[in-house]
Formats: sequence, structure tokens, C-alpha cells
Amino acid sequence: MSEHTYPPRRRKKQRSPLKGLVFFMALLLAGLIVIAAMMGGNGSDQLPSYVGTVGAPEETTQETTIPTEPPIVKEATFTLSATGDILIHAPVFKSCAVSGGGYNFDPIFTYFKDYVSKADYAIGNLETTLAGSNNGYKYNGYPRFNCPDEVVDGVKNAGFDMLLTANNHAYDTSTTGLNRTVKVVREKGLDNLGTKADKNEPNFFVVERGGIKLGLACYTYETNQSADKKAPNGLPMKTADAPLMNTFDYGNLDLLYKEVQESKAQMDDQGVNAMILFIHWGNEYQTKQNSRQSEIAQKLCDLGVDVIIGGHPHVVQPVDLLTSTTDENHKTVCLYSMGNAVSNQRIKNMNLKTGHTEDGVLFSVTFARYTDGTVILESADLLPTWVHLSKHPETGKDAYMILPLDDQVEDWQATLPLSDSALKKAKESYDRTTKIVGAGMTKVNDYLTQRQADTEVAIGVTNN
Repeated sequence: MSEHTYPPRRRKKQRSPLKGLVFFMALLLAGLIVIAAMMGGNGSDQLPSYVGTVGAPEETTQETTIPTEPPIVKEATFTLSATGDILIHAPVFKSCAVSGGGYNFDPIFTYFKDYVSKADYAIGNLETTLAGSNNGYKYNGYPRFNCPDEVVDGVKNAGFDMLLTANNHAYDTSTTGLNRTVKVVREKGLDNLGTKADKNEPNFFVVERGGIKLGLACYTYETNQSADKKAPNGLPMKTADAPLMNTFDYGNLDLLYKEVQESKAQMDDQGVNAMILFIHWGNEYQTKQNSRQSEIAQKLCDLGVDVIIGGHPHVVQPVDLLTSTTDENHKTVCLYSMGNAVSNQRIKNMNLKTGHTEDGVLFSVTFARYTDGTVILESADLLPTWVHLSKHPETGKDAYMILPLDDQVEDWQATLPLSDSALKKAKESYDRTTKIVGAGMTKVNDYLTQRQADTEVAIGVTNN
């Protein structure tokens, strides 16, 4: 058998033990990296985020709640009501005399007080003085009015909060009546406006309800005999008395405008939301305002007055909505005259035989405040009234009563002391008043309704 020769076997190269260890450690590290990546992908937070260098660490998203503003809603309203001349002729206060002494004026307001009391703040025009009967004056009606103090009790018991004391009869009993009227009204718990106890008192009054601040001012016209003397009703005022009454001179209206502007600036500093100005002006017994009233009203609108409420003509005059000539966005509601609340100006006693002197109104304006601080004039309302004169069922004396002619009441005879003939007169009174004010009231409330809607959209009011 022949011998085969095989190629010689190669000898294996011997591996270094150190190199093997390095290789093993590299494999181990690679494994750890893979495990860390897998665990990180599963959202594990058991390993530090810096383990491994492939890609950025995954961010954790947290839910956050964005704070929301509370909804804007109407939070308060303020209704201010005013009525016309409480003109206390002698027959009126004599009808209120009580057997045994004293006076009781409450019956005048028996059927009116529920409407007055609905207001947050109610105002009447006191067209008389309260000089008392032991200061050299006696109780008297026209032409120099001086009434028993108890009239203020009657007004207060009816729900009134304030009396306007600046009018053409406010100086009928000179210094005594001027000062004592303010004193009595305040002591009996009512506010007064237009005359002052001290010349340093402001020319205006601020009243607040529900966070709504209203600034009130009151002026009466002068009938001056000379340029340097105030003379309401042609009665020159003493030098010390003149600063105690807010008056204006038709011959120097710039002074009125200056005082109103100054008062409004002070009101603004006090955070007042709206200004209401009461003014004694115009021609008696004219059922339409004269050109001077229109001129003054427009200027007051331009000065930023929000509501003008007039008196003195003893008849109701129109309502209008004025637009400022300096700011087209500012408008003023103006009632030129409220007429008589109560008086003895009966048809039979007057040259004016139309009955308008027996008519009056309760004029109300309502302001609204929203939770963002916005305040607007929301609405205006007018309740016609009629002075009813009949015999008191118990005493047989004349009884003067202010009757509310509420068109929401179907049967006036069911709620008011009206005979068939008196009912006819009441309806005639209602028709007279609505004929004068109807168009103006529609114009005013159409505007206010639209303005309120626009305002609520603009400020984002939520109506649930």
C-alpha cells in the first residue's frame, strides 16, 4: 500500500486573553443600550433619560386648565321716579285740616303711594315754603305760598325720598322760609335739592343704589329786576341768601352752563354713572316747550347731562330724545314738564278750560349695571296722573287725591274712587297726557331698547 502524503495542517493562532475580555464587555454594553432603548420606548421612567444616545428623550405632555372669565350678566338696576308740582293752594291744605288741630296730607297720596314706593328713589317738587305760622307769616296759598309742615309727613308716608326745593316760589317767605324749608325737610328724614342750609354745600346730590351712582342737580329761573340781584318770582334775594338757591338767568345762560359743567366734573370725580338735572322753566299753561327751553335742553345735552326733567308750566309738556352736537353717541332724555301732582288749578278756576292743569305724571328712568361695570339707561316709563276732587265720605269736606291712570288696570272703578262722571274725566285726562307724550316716549324707548341690545352684544352679556 503506497503512502499518501497529506498537506501539512495549519497551526491555529493563539488569541490574547485581554482582547477577549474587551470584546465581552463591548457585547454587554451593547445589550444594555438595546434594553434601555426598548424600555424608554415603552414609557418606562425606571432608567435615567440619559441612558443611550440615540434620539432625543421623549417629552411627557401634561393637561393644563385655562382659567375662564365669569360670564357678564346684569347684576343690578336703579329706578328713579319723579312727579310734578306739589302746589299747595289754600283750599288744598285746608282740606287736610284735622279736627282738634293739625293737618293730615296722607289722603292726597292714598292711591298714588303704591306706585311711588315701587321706585328705588322717588322725588317730588315742593312748590311752597315751610316758614311755620309763628314767624311773622301765616299759612297761605297763591301768590305767596306757605304750607303746614305736615305736608312733608304726607310726602314721606307716600314713599318719596327727596323734595325739590328750588322753584319760583322758594323765596315767597324770604329768608325764614328759605332756611326753614330745608331744615324741616331734612329733620323729617327726606333729602332736598336746589336749596341749601350752607353756601359751602355742593350744588348737587349723589345717590347710589345697587352700585349705580346718579348725580342730581336742580335749578329754577330768576325774574330779575336788576343784573346784580337774584329775584325768583320777582323777589330780590338778600346777599347772604342768594348762594343758597340754584337759579339761572335767561339773560346770562353761560353762567348756568358753567355751573352745570363744574358740577358734572365733580360728579365724575366721585364715580357718578349718570347726571339728572331738574329744571324749573318755560311758560305757564303752554303744552309745548318754548324755544328757550329747547335751546337750554340742547346745550345741557352737549354738556353731557343724561336726563332732563322739567317743571313750572303746571301742564304736561312733551318728551324728546336729544342728540349731542359735540358727541353723536351721547343722547339725552328730556321731559319738558311734569305738570301738577296736586293743586287747586281746577278747570272751573282757570282761564285755560282744557283740563290740562289737572294732569300730571310719574316719570321713571331705570339704569342697569353689568358685572363688568358697564352702566346704561335701560328704560323710561311714564304714568299719567289726575287730580281728583270730591267730597270726603266722612267729613263732607273737599278731598284732593292724586289718581294713577294705569293702562295696565282694566277697570279703574274697581281700584279707584270714581263715579261714572269722574271716570269719564279720568279717561279724558289720560288721553290729554298720552297725546302730548306718546310719540316722544315711543322714540325714547325704541332707542333705549336697541341701545341695550347693542351694548349687551358688545360687552358679551350671557343671557341664560
